[in-house]
Amino acid sequence: MSGRDGAPRCLLHADMDAFYASVEQRDRPELRGRPVVVGGDGRRGVVAAASYEAREYGVHSAMPSVEAKRLCPDLVFVSGDMKRYAAESRRIFEIFRSYSPSVEGLSLDEAFLDLTGTERLLGPPADVGERLRREVREKTSLPISVGIGPIKMVAKIASGAAKPDGLLEVPPDAIRRFLDPLPARKIWGVGPVAGERLEGFGYRTIGDLARAEPATLRARLGDWGESIGRLARGEDLREVEPHREAVSLSEENTFDRDVTDRGVLEATILTHAESVARRLRRQQLFARTVVLKWRLARRTREGPRGYPARTRQLTLAEPTDDGDVIAQVARSLLDDALAEPVRLLGVGVSGLVDEGGGAAQLSLFDVGEREGGENPRAMQATPRKRQLNEALDVLADRFGEDVVRRASQGDARHATLSGQWKRGSRDTDRPDADDREERGARDDGR
Repeated sequence: MSGRDGAPRCLLHADMDAFYASVEQRDRPELRGRPVVVGGDGRRGVVAAASYEAREYGVHSAMPSVEAKRLCPDLVFVSGDMKRYAAESRRIFEIFRSYSPSVEGLSLDEAFLDLTGTERLLGPPADVGERLRREVREKTSLPISVGIGPIKMVAKIASGAAKPDGLLEVPPDAIRRFLDPLPARKIWGVGPVAGERLEGFGYRTIGDLARAEPATLRARLGDWGESIGRLARGEDLREVEPHREAVSLSEENTFDRDVTDRGVLEATILTHAESVARRLRRQQLFARTVVLKWRLARRTREGPRGYPARTRQLTLAEPTDDGDVIAQVARSLLDDALAEPVRLLGVGVSGLVDEGGGAAQLSLFDVGEREGGENPRAMQATPRKRQLNEALDVLADRFGEDVVRRASQGDARHATLSGQWKRGSRDTDRPDADDREERGARDDGR
């Protein structure tokens, strides 16, 4: 297994330990040694991060807050501060980039670093990993775990095995010895449902999958079966991608109570559509497809994803970056789609194209508020609306996302924080963003 220049591949996965909770315990001495959860404590709240004291009770991220309280009645809930976490993330990523120019951030608190070919300059990978851990601890007073391996999946699993506050290196000749005994659910991308399916076929460990014939995996599981079989054998050709392009953007929230009122749903759609559109404009992108997503209030299985998810989408005749257009299309997708109460609602866009190659030609005449009549596929913003959007973007960048809102917008409250980057947002666009004013962004507990 070698990199682009022929040198043996060496990838490092760095992952902060209980990042949000660790920041809170560092900055608030009264929380040290106590079971702390960062996230919403309401009945629809979800744990965004749990301190290791809380984890001793079985509390973990993505767990409903109600269940976390049941496991540990003495839990301390902290609502969280994304502005502070984003600032810490930027400091941490500055340290990462001092060890490698090729850094792929997965979220605010974890990243892959490509160390391929750096041993003569930096030293053995394990020594590099320990220096990185020490520097993060000295500069931020926060713990971090590191995994090192020749492929992405091994490095990521190794960092998890090294937690808390440790380091584990898996050399190329030890990949199978490391992977084979692990549960099949450890494979990247295998969730609870897929894990049950694999176990139903007798694939309980990664070794079971590695020993399976590719033709058998394909017959039982299709292309996906062949793909996870290769991963199980340690065949992962994915490179570290420091400049991954966004393929979609979305905003969504979980309601405090189940919603059936169409007016509330339409107002929430407009709020999300405006946010998505602003992120498109900040990145000078246009979207060809609008997606509406919702989760039903009816629970069909245990776990945080036990509520059925539904999506509908529509491709436009011309790409757009206008929130009103996105909202109108999303509302058209709402028609006849909601026959029962909803707990989550989201609006997204895909088919992204850059401003130079994707913008529709503007009309020479500003006729009405929309071109294309009532057909949602053909709607476009007029020049006057584009000027208004530009003015609103300036206000939002300077004073915050909520400085100007439509009267018809909903109050899309979120149940917890998210560590995922929202590309085009002010505070979580990238950990290596410049020193522009940061704003706190909240995401929902799904």
